[in-house]
Amino acid sequence: MPMDNVTLPGGPMSGFVASAVEYMTDASQRSVLFLDVMRQRGDQYREHVAQTAPHVLSYAAELIIDGRKLEQPVNYALVRIIPPKGVEIDLKRRPFVVVDPRAGHGPGIGGFKADSEIGVAMKAGHPCYFIGFLPEPVPGQTIERIAHAEAIFLAKVIERHPDADGKPCVIGNCQAGWAVMILASLRPELFGPLIIAGAPLAYWAGVHGKYPMRYSGGLLGGSWLTALTGDLGGGKFDGAWLVQNFEGQNPSNTLWSKQYNVYSKVDTEADRYLEFERWWGGHVNLNAEEIQFIVDELFIGNNLAAGRIKMSDGTAVDLRNIRSPIVVFCSQGDNITPPQQALDWILELYADVDEIRAYGQTIVYTVHETVGHLGIFVSGGVAKKEHAEFSSNIDLIDVLPPGLYEATFEARGAETTNADLAVGQWVMRCEARTLDDIRAMGGNSAEDERRFETAKRVSEKNLEAYRKYVQPWIKSMVTPQMAELMRNWHPLRVQYEAFSSHNPFMTAVENAADKAREERKPAAKDNPFLAFQERISKQIVSSLDKWRDTQEALSEAMFLTIYGSPALQSAVGVDPQSTPSQRREMDPKHRALLQARIAEIKSKVGSGGLREAGIRALLYVGSARGMVDERSLEALRRLRQADESARITVPEFKMLVREQFFMLLLDQEAALAAIPKLLPDGIDDRRKVFAAIQEVLSASAEISGEVAKRLERVAGLFGVDATGFLERSSKVTSLDPKAKAS
Repeated sequence: MPMDNVTLPGGPMSGFVASAVEYMTDASQRSVLFLDVMRQRGDQYREHVAQTAPHVLSYAAELIIDGRKLEQPVNYALVRIIPPKGVEIDLKRRPFVVVDPRAGHGPGIGGFKADSEIGVAMKAGHPCYFIGFLPEPVPGQTIERIAHAEAIFLAKVIERHPDADGKPCVIGNCQAGWAVMILASLRPELFGPLIIAGAPLAYWAGVHGKYPMRYSGGLLGGSWLTALTGDLGGGKFDGAWLVQNFEGQNPSNTLWSKQYNVYSKVDTEADRYLEFERWWGGHVNLNAEEIQFIVDELFIGNNLAAGRIKMSDGTAVDLRNIRSPIVVFCSQGDNITPPQQALDWILELYADVDEIRAYGQTIVYTVHETVGHLGIFVSGGVAKKEHAEFSSNIDLIDVLPPGLYEATFEARGAETTNADLAVGQWVMRCEARTLDDIRAMGGNSAEDERRFETAKRVSEKNLEAYRKYVQPWIKSMVTPQMAELMRNWHPLRVQYEAFSSHNPFMTAVENAADKAREERKPAAKDNPFLAFQERISKQIVSSLDKWRDTQEALSEAMFLTIYGSPALQSAVGVDPQSTPSQRREMDPKHRALLQARIAEIKSKVGSGGLREAGIRALLYVGSARGMVDERSLEALRRLRQADESARITVPEFKMLVREQFFMLLLDQEAALAAIPKLLPDGIDDRRKVFAAIQEVLSASAEISGEVAKRLERVAGLFGVDATGFLERSSKVTSLDPKAKAS
């Protein structure tokens, strides 16, 4: 600046110098404190990996079954979560079982915080169990053997809760999601509702310009590299490679933002950062056979939804065999498992919603707008909203009529109708959807499907060549000591070790950090150098993001060009003019069973009594809304709680609802015409049930339009006067608020 604009002392220049000195003091102290945080991270890492069974659960746990002691041993275990002080568990409520993903990190992410999947389930009164694993796989362990062990675990949970009001609700996070789905298709009798969070069930799916991870297998020439990595590991695959792949999706966060956030807020962010890094740095190993199955069958082969996965006894994995409701939780902000990968298996399995119903299946999905992949499991906001609502309303989901629904959430406030009937701070409703709603999210074209099919076949040929010509040579060279050395020198592990107290230079950092804390002088928030620091940081993030976007666009263009080549497609046996479809037709045996079941249901239209008539009428009227609200179910619970004769178990109620639903679906007019035959002669009983129907319907919204017309028709069938009923009368809030029976 011109010297004639500078005034000394006490003028602008002295203020500038003071700000500079203040910032330099603050920055130097933050630098030392940041390095000390890195030292603590390294020490924490060393302590964590030295444990026999490292985990990040924030709850005490009791070992129930050690998988290493099973007839077919695995490195998995079943533990019971011990409720913390002040949390009351109702042993008659269905248990929750959280299965953690084995995707490179250690176990515990489902119970990482108090506000977690486990935390909100216990808060809702459910007993909770956790299926975790040890860092080292048992020799010979396979994905099938793990599934067998998890079946034993679930059977044990069921045995421990004989009076529970339903089979366990099982939560499968990320990679555990597809594992849980496989087991549920093979052993459907072990499962209550499934909550599948951030799980890639249709790995090929996506849209152009996003989610480039699905292209990586093809660009690397297939799964031969996975086999090579397993061979270099002496038969083990280092989970640190999976974590590194994950980090590569967001270089600005990996290389800059995560560390800068700690540096810039070192006085407040250190504990949170160290807590997360304890899990993030807890890398585990998989057997080479396990990861090869995952990559070949799921990531490159996309065989799960197509029904091409078979167990050792020849049993095919068919997700249509699952009989429990499936809740799919995904996010638009998840670039690891986008909504298409989480949901498009439905398009591959079913032609329409009627076919979903034909298999007796109930599928509920919800799509978050912004949360990232890890946020689905660790975000306190998500746990308090989506996971809390799923936990509190799991019985609502369990008794939904078959079909496809989207779970939506509305904030509960002073204007919310019958707010006392909703649990928590949100009102959950399940709104009917069609397959077109899923298609509207975008997906692959026929050309894209051919490209991925070509990549799959190229992978198979490359893997075959590797196993024949290279693998024997690699295996003969690699010793256990070499494999262990390569794991220890993995870049992700080295970065923890290098900054730990094991490094003698970090002792000086620890002493300097103690002094910096004593003399800490943070700069004022309005210091101009802090603003300049933030601008520099944003420019670095922007540059790294642009570099990532360029790399992703290049990767996509390469994949589309290479595997879109008609010559390459023809060479590997893919017809360049074909329109691939993995959707399978209904099995003739199932079609025969379905026809028999239809005949059975039709024969029961005139059977039953007041209970059957009431449920049938309620379903008929309520279906006009195209959604089910948690307040209506709670109103029904309270009504039934007040009537001892109306109590039945959740499974019995579920069967009753499904039968009456199918009767209406198959022949609505015949089902309605039969209602008067099911009713008792006494007018008082008819009025009582009709009033209950009206109260349940009015619990969530005003009765009007088509709902009012249908209710008036039901009044005629019940032989009661509808006058006065169609105007909202007594409120459900007068019913017993402590009722929990379903």
